[in-house]
Amino acid sequence: MRYLMNKLSGRPKRIPRKAILKALFLFLFLLTAGYLYYFTPLRSLMTPQVLGNFLEALGLWAPLVFILTYAFCICLFVPASVPTLLGAMLFGTSKGFLYGWIGAMLGASGAFHIGRALGRDLTAALVAGRLDKFDNAIEKNGFATVLYLRLLNFPFTPLNFAMSLTKVRFRDFLAGTGLGILVSFFFLTFLGGALKEVWVTGRWEELISFKVVLGAALLVFSLFIPKFIRKKPAGGKNLVEGVQTQNSYERS
Repeated sequence: MRYLMNKLSGRPKRIPRKAILKALFLFLFLLTAGYLYYFTPLRSLMTPQVLGNFLEALGLWAPLVFILTYAFCICLFVPASVPTLLGAMLFGTSKGFLYGWIGAMLGASGAFHIGRALGRDLTAALVAGRLDKFDNAIEKNGFATVLYLRLLNFPFTPLNFAMSLTKVRFRDFLAGTGLGILVSFFFLTFLGGALKEVWVTGRWEELISFKVVLGAALLVFSLFIPKFIRKKPAGGKNLVEGVQTQNSYERS
């Protein structure tokens, strides 16, 4: 009862103007990024022929430039599947997987820090009070939460910015992302490698090769992994249990 009376009598906190301005800048940044990719010739540059010719001219610097390009694309809200498939088609399965994974991690880190710097203050002000328990539960179970969402194949780029608005620690976000995207990246790079073989040889049967089938099987299997994480994530409690526990503590 005391908890409820405090909530009813408390006045809403005033949202700092600085937090609103930073959030507005984040919104404009994402809007501009989406416009540049979907409505300008920039999208035409993300093709195997154009990007391949450019990287071929760079010689030994090609892997580094591709990794940086990948990270830059993620920060600009480009779907991760686009540079991932391109990497496999340009560098082959193994190197494409390695370069793509590194680029994805750099891009996810950059997007997380952009979102945290520009949007977290407004989010913290909006969720202050009744929604604090959800924010605190995500912070406590950050690794399991991020890993769970990555294994569910939640859209890669939007999740980077969404997690940055919560209290999840960066190290938990990075570890959950690095582990959670392995299976999907494995499948996409094998698919990209198969597409390259089809393009070069004209043999469409490569699309049902052992590599692609194995990657698809692992991708399907990964969809069942979150069920085990939900039962027993790191720390012994899942996100829902953490929220319920904290809610009970606050009402006592």
